[in-house]
Formats: sequence, C-alpha cells, structure tokens
Amino acid sequence: MASSTSSPAPLQAAMLLGSPSFPNAIAWSQDNLLAVATAHLVTILRPDMPHGLRGIIKISPIDPLLFGFVERKDLISGCLLPISLYRDDKPVCQSISWSPLGIASNSGCLLAVCTSEGHVKVYRPPFCDFCSEWIEVVNISEQLFEYLQCTEFQGAGIPLDLSKRNASDQMDSVSKRKRKSLKTTPENHMLPLISADQYATRSAMLSSIVVSWSPLLHDTQATVSLLAVGGKSGKISLWRFYAPDCYTIEDGKIPSSVKFVGLLEAHSSWVTTISWLPFSVNSSNQQILLATGSSDGSVKVWLSNYDKLIKSTEADQNVFILLKEVITVNVVPVSVLSVTVHVQCSSKMLLAIGKGSGSFEIWLCDISSKEFDKIGSYDAHDNIVTGLAWAFGGRCLYSCSQDNLVRSWILRERCLDEVPVHMPHNNNSSGASNDVYDSCFGAAVSPGNLVVATVHCFDVEKLHRMYEGRVLRAAIEYHWIGGLQMDLCLNGPVPFYTVEHSSLALAEKDLTNWGSNIVWSLNQYQCLDRPLVLLDIISALLDFKVRMPRYVEHLLIKWISLSFPVSHTYLPDEKILLHVSSSLSGVPSRLLHLLNIICRRVMLTHLDADEITRISSEVQNTRGECFSMDEQVTKWIAVLGRSERELRKRLVGFTFCASRTSKSQPGATPSQTGHWYPVGLAQMEQWIALNNDHVRGELKSIASEVIDEKRCSAVESCSYCSASVPFESPEFGLCQGETSSSGSNDKRSKLLRCSNDKRHKLSRCAVCMQVCPSTPLWFCVCCHRVAFRLAPKPLFEMSSFQLDSDFVTKSSSQAVSSKALCPFCGILLQRRQPDFLISPLPV
Repeated sequence: MASSTSSPAPLQAAMLLGSPSFPNAIAWSQDNLLAVATAHLVTILRPDMPHGLRGIIKISPIDPLLFGFVERKDLISGCLLPISLYRDDKPVCQSISWSPLGIASNSGCLLAVCTSEGHVKVYRPPFCDFCSEWIEVVNISEQLFEYLQCTEFQGAGIPLDLSKRNASDQMDSVSKRKRKSLKTTPENHMLPLISADQYATRSAMLSSIVVSWSPLLHDTQATVSLLAVGGKSGKISLWRFYAPDCYTIEDGKIPSSVKFVGLLEAHSSWVTTISWLPFSVNSSNQQILLATGSSDGSVKVWLSNYDKLIKSTEADQNVFILLKEVITVNVVPVSVLSVTVHVQCSSKMLLAIGKGSGSFEIWLCDISSKEFDKIGSYDAHDNIVTGLAWAFGGRCLYSCSQDNLVRSWILRERCLDEVPVHMPHNNNSSGASNDVYDSCFGAAVSPGNLVVATVHCFDVEKLHRMYEGRVLRAAIEYHWIGGLQMDLCLNGPVPFYTVEHSSLALAEKDLTNWGSNIVWSLNQYQCLDRPLVLLDIISALLDFKVRMPRYVEHLLIKWISLSFPVSHTYLPDEKILLHVSSSLSGVPSRLLHLLNIICRRVMLTHLDADEITRISSEVQNTRGECFSMDEQVTKWIAVLGRSERELRKRLVGFTFCASRTSKSQPGATPSQTGHWYPVGLAQMEQWIALNNDHVRGELKSIASEVIDEKRCSAVESCSYCSASVPFESPEFGLCQGETSSSGSNDKRSKLLRCSNDKRHKLSRCAVCMQVCPSTPLWFCVCCHRVAFRLAPKPLFEMSSFQLDSDFVTKSSSQAVSSKALCPFCGILLQRRQPDFLISPLPV
C-alpha cells in the first residue's frame, strides 16, 4: 500500500449500533450509499459522512405463514425438530442486496432484505416521506406464499400447468394494492392436515436465506432487473422488477411492477450465496450468468438470455440452463461467491469461491467454449470466508473472514500474489481502536474501485463498559487501494508529473500508481451502462490537491490528452486544454459529463455554483479573460463553459430535430407516459439568438424552420405575481414585477422605486429552459441546476454533435425520457432533501 506521503488521508471509520452475523453484511449501491446488515437493523449511510445522517430498516418479528397443520405426535419427528424447537423472537438481518440504478420510482436503487426468519422484503428510500426509516415496497415472501398456494405447493420438481391455474397472472403488478395482512388468512379449522414431511418441505420452500439483484436487462420494450431469492429448499425464486415508465420525486405511492418469473431447482440443500454477471456474445445475443453456492459444498454456473428473462409471460421452470457444476457436493459449505469479467478477455469470467473452512478457490471460465480451469486454492483464513470482492477489472481481490483478517491479492497471469493491506488509523477520538475488532463480516468495493469498505465486529470485552461498550457493536473501515501496482494497460503512456520536493521523491512510484489507477477508473466511466459515481475519485484528487496541486492538474490534463481527440499528447498542458476546448463537437457526451464534474468538483471546488455561473458569463463576454480571478481558475472556468455550451447545443439541436420528426407522431403529448416530447422551443430559439456567435448555421436554420411552423410563444409569467418573465439567461429569469407607481424622476423617487422593487428570481429548467413551477424539482448536487422535465435518452448517447446524421433522425423518432440524469453532469438527479435526511452523493 502507498505510504502516507503519497496516498490520501485515511477515511474515518463509521461506528454502528448493531453487530452483523452473516457473510456479505455490507453492500455499496450504484448511487453511492452503503447498507450494512447489523442485527435487528439495516443501517444505510453515506461513505463521506461516517458520523452523519443515516437511514434505517427495522427488522421486526412477523407472524408465521400458515399453510397447514400436523399431528402433535409428528412434532418430534426428525424433519420437524428444527422448526418446533425454534424460539428466536428477535430476528436479525441475514442478507441484503442493492438493485441497479433506475428501478426505484425516483430513479434510484431499491434494497432487498432477507431476515433470519426467512422473510424477504424490498424497500425504497424515503425521498418524499421526510423520515429516516425506509419504506416497504413489496413483501416477496407473501407473494411467493400466494403463488405456492395457487400451485398447491407443487412448484418443486413438478411441472405446473399455469395456463389452467393462472398463477402467473396473479403475480402481475403485485404492488398495485396493499396486500391484506397475513392475520386475515383462513381460520385454523380451514387449513389442511398434512404430514410432517409435507410441512417440512413447504416450510423450506418459504424460508429464504439469500437475496441478489441482477444488472439491468434491456430490450426495445422494457428495462428490468431480476431479484433472485435462494432458500432452504435449494431452489431459487426469480422476480422480475420493471423500471418505471416515468420517474417522480413527488409521489412515493407509485407501485413497483413485479412479476414472478419461476423457480430454479439449483441445489439439493440450502442456497447460501448468489452472484450475477452479464455476458454478451454480440449485441443480438445478450446473455447473463448466475453463479450459485450451497451449504452442501456445490457451486453451479447457470446461463440464460435476455429475451427469455424479459419476455416470458408464464412462470417458467427452465429460464436458466446449467452451464457447469464447478464444484460437486462435499462436506465444506460455500459461504460467498464473487464473479467478474476477465480484464483481458470479455468472454472469460473470474469466479472466486469462499468456503466455510477459511479457504477460497479461483476459477477462470471461458463462456464461449464452456471451459473451466481452476487457477488455485488458497488457505487464506482460519475461519469462514465472509467476503470476496474483485477490484480493477479482476486484477485485485479482497478477502475477509470471521477471523478478522482482511487480505489483498493481485492476479498476475494465472497466480494470486498477496500484497499488504494498509489498516487505516481511526481518527475519531470517541471511537475504539482497531485492536479491539473481533471479526469481519464483509467487503465492498467503491464504484470507482479506489476504496474497499469492510465491516468489523467489536470484542465487547475489550471496550470500556461505561462508554463504548454501551453503544458500539461494529464499525465500517475504509481502505484506500489506489496506490497498488496493477500493471494497468492504458491507451498510451502516462508520464506523470515528477515530485520536486526531496521529502516526497521516494513516493514517485506510488504517485505513478495512483495516477494510473485514477486514469483507469475514469476511463471505465466511458461505458454508458456505468452510472457516474465518482466520489472516491474526487475525494482522492481533492486530498492530493491540498498537498500537490500541480500533480493533480498535470494528472487530469494527461487524462484529457489520452481520452479526448488531441493530435499531440505531448503538447504543453495549457495548449492541450486550449486545443481540446476548441474541438468539443467531436467529443462523446459522456466524456463531456466527466470533464464537467472534474472541473466543478476538483479544479473549481472552492467556488459555488452561482460564482461559477457569474464568472463563466464574464469570461464569455470578455472572450476568455477575467481580471477579477486567478489565471488558472479562469482557464478551467473557460473549459467548463465551452463544454456545457456544447451540451446545451446538442440538447437544443436534438429538441428541434425531434420537433420536426414529431409531425409523424400526432398522438404524442408532453404528458404521455414514457415518451419524450420536445418542449421549450421558444426559449431555445431565444438562447440561440443570445449565443449567435457560438451556434452553427445549420442549427439556426432548423430552429427558424421549426419556430416558424410551430409559431411558439415565449411569453412566461411569474408564479408569484403573474408578471411577465423575459428570457435573459438559460439559468434563471427575473420577472418584471411591480414597482412604485410614482412618475417623478427625482433622486428620492428613484430610491423609493428601488426599495419597492418586487422582482422575483425564478429558476429555469435545465432541460427545456422554461421557468420552473413551484413544485418539488429535480436537483443536481454537482451543478445545482434544477429541472421539472427529464432529458431525452439519446442526448447521453451522442458521440458528437451530429445534427444531420441518421442517429438523430432515428433516435428522435424513438426518444424516451432517460433516467433522472443531469444533462450537464450526467449524474443522478434527486429531490433536494432537508439537512436532517440522508440522500445519495454520487460526486
């Protein structure tokens, strides 16, 4: 690990009030929230606020599901003893899993929670409920119980004629209405009398152990994610969650559309761990892998294609086919699995298998040829492996165990080499020291791959019984891993800035490693399917900037020279920025979003959004000069201004092209669900007039054609005083207001008119530039813009400013609203929350 002089400052540990009890007790979401399964609570927190706001999910006892009676004499039979002797009235959280971004109604993530009682529920963030407790969306256990009742509990190994029973139909839209409480089940005398074996079998089918969400699956008709729920019966129930047709931050009662897909007969014993991995042979044959592990020691890999998982209309027993039984049944149970795509070959999968014995195995799987090779087995721990996490595209693996060891491994060729783990010092004087940790129950890698979070239980006997021992049970530790030497293959050489100070000269190699890893992480975000969550990258850069500002600027300019179209990568830094900012029309929108985030959150972090807007306007009016600001600041503000103006031109151009295309779709309206409709044409036409020197002639031509045909009106009124609001800026509007009616022009009258001025400053929508209504608005935590409409999905997929290309013509005719993403930053928009509530911070 990098030395303290060449790595960011240690991140503070987060103290927890409950202790985890099961593997994989920590999970990192795609919108940058951490969830930790701690005893009777699930704690949700932000990694940048270890002592700040938190969300919670309470695990409460639930009445058992009633599916039959047995004779009293059968209670002592072997199959029923574990059930009849169970007396735990304080269930704990056993498994958690985050959905991918876009499944929640606010475009965020859902959290699936499985308890030790075997019940599974799905929760959403309280984005409009003004509370810290998360809101239940659907009770999966109830839905599974209803399905099994419809099939008379014959879903295990017996083909079902669902066309007669209509069981699948009953699973559609299960959240459209609140299900009746299980207390309203039929009276006891109506329940059937069943044998002990039947009772044990049904109980196992309803007792869940582990949950896991799949990545997003797309086709032309729907976007879904599958929730896999593994149980004691050895079967996995699959649930299809549809992405909402439209997103909202006003109404939290919109039901999630859920459909039961089927039961997968995976193992003959408990399913203990599940892991997903998307795999694409080509764009027309997209497939997904499902790796499953069991308490009987077996590990299997299953394969299915997107079409079957998205379009199947009936509960299907054969949605997956068995690709390979990697490990057969043995006496050592499997505790955790972790899969990732091999960094050098997209058709190969790396599979890490953690076991109850403390060892783990690494397998290399070629999906195309169905060849599975064992790389090695490693006796890494003395107790059960509780966490395995791949980082840097499979180059690095982190393992942790109940023996409290966290170990780091580098994959080179076909062998794992261990590297030392830097254990951060606890900077919180009120917390306990690291030597009182007793065990570790999971590891999670940050979205940018620069941080690994591990959750540890305290040895209560070593805590001060009056203070820490009363409240502390566990803690989350953060480990910087960006200084590891990964031998990353970049698109070109990266001759990083050499440190001039003698005290830091020895850290040059570590700084080069950090630079290579940060550039690699930034390059991974060029993939459009990867949500923009850069908090770990930005935190590292900001910490380096305090001590070595020239190093950070040089590093970012080198990333720009490698990623943006620059003819000579060895130009001086100032010329590279000038060259790039003058040729942004050929840059993909995703790269522009990354550049904007870097400018605002790293290079201009000392300026707030209003200051940046003011200085950017001054720089534009003075053609690149601002005498009130430092030259370096002015340089980056100019780059930011040109990048945002380029994105604005793309949005305006796409809107006008879509308006011209919409003549063939007369039924489309702005309120049509899931459809994007061009609005704000008049405001955009005025923006073109204000930026006449920076707008191409073809854009002006299309705009004039559409405006003349549509005859748009730009008259807007203030929502507070009904006065007119002229278009003077795309960011805000000032209404004309009501001033003093005095007609005198003397000095006193002028002062009176100024004091009575009632002009209101109104925000304009970042998407359509219309004045925003006084309703809850979408808010960008990066640029602080607001919106009441969502940008079209093709805007984020543009590879260049291609106004006349077939791309715009085709995509504008099929444009739909994207996830709630900022058109200028590309990050998730959200409702602006009060200070006492937790909200995601992607940057």
